Amino acid sequence: QVQLVESGGGLVQPGGSLRLSCAASGRFFGSYHMSWYRQAPGKQRELVASITTFGATTYDGSVEGRFTISRDNAKNTVYLQMNSLEAEDTALYYCRAQRSPQIYWGQGTQVTVSS
Repeated sequence: QVQLVESGGGLVQPGGSLRLSCAASGRFFGSYHMSWYRQAPGKQRELVASITTFGATTYDGSVEGRFTISRDNAKNTVYLQMNSLEAEDTALYYCRAQRSPQIYWGQGTQVTVSS
């Protein structure tokens, strides 16, 4: 069993930055494929970024070049550095851990980009 706790969300002005963290409990964090998803009001949850157990990363085109996902296996934590934030980035951001067939989700952290 893995529990995920996100933190770091908040209110930021357009052009600003935030760093989200997702702390995982349980063992073998390094064997989990980790991802960040987001869900805006009235929209479906969408994949933002992923990082494999080997550290390979992928991004949605809307955040490519602005967001960076990383992981620290010693701290059981995955991060999402978000720069040049836009109003369209406003959403509830979720952390996801996967080691097939197991999938775990966090409760989410709110990011609001507004002037």
